[in-house]
Amino acid sequence: MTNVPGILGAVVFGIGMSQFPAFTEEYQQRLGGTVDELRIITEEFDRTAANQNMTRNQALMANTGAQFLGIRVDDLPNTFVRYEQLSEDQQVLANADTIKRFTSFLRMTDNQLVNATWNAHKFAVPTNTDGFVFALIGVMGGFFGATQIAGLISRRRKKAA
Repeated sequence: MTNVPGILGAVVFGIGMSQFPAFTEEYQQRLGGTVDELRIITEEFDRTAANQNMTRNQALMANTGAQFLGIRVDDLPNTFVRYEQLSEDQQVLANADTIKRFTSFLRMTDNQLVNATWNAHKFAVPTNTDGFVFALIGVMGGFFGATQIAGLISRRRKKAA
C-alpha cells in the first residue's frame, strides 16, 4: 500500500461526489417551493399596484415603511430580485440532465436555500446510475488529487532535507 493518500482521497471524494445527484434533486424541490412562494408575493403586489393604477415602483415608493402581506415594503425590492433570480435558476436546472446540473451547480446562488437543503440532506449510498457515475468521477479525481498533493509534499520534504 504505497499510495495511501490516493486511496483515502478516492474514498472521500467518491463518497462526496456520489451525493451530488440526490442533493441537486433536493435543492430543485426546495427551489420550486421557494419560487412558488415568491411568485405569490410578487404577483399579489403587482396586482394590488395595478388595481391602484400604479407600477410596481410607484407602489413601492408610495408605501415606503408600510407592510404588505406581512413584509415590510422596504424589503420587497430584494424579494422581487430574489424571485427573478431563483426563477431563472429553476428554469436552467429544470431543463438540465445530470451532467448539465453539475456544470450549472453555480446557479445554486441562494445561500439560504443551499444551507437549508444541506442541513436536511441525508447521506446515503446511491443506487442509481447518476450516483455511480459521480462516485466514479469523485474516486478518480480524489485519487489523482490526493496523489499529486502527497507527491508535492514529499518532494518539498526531500528538498528541505
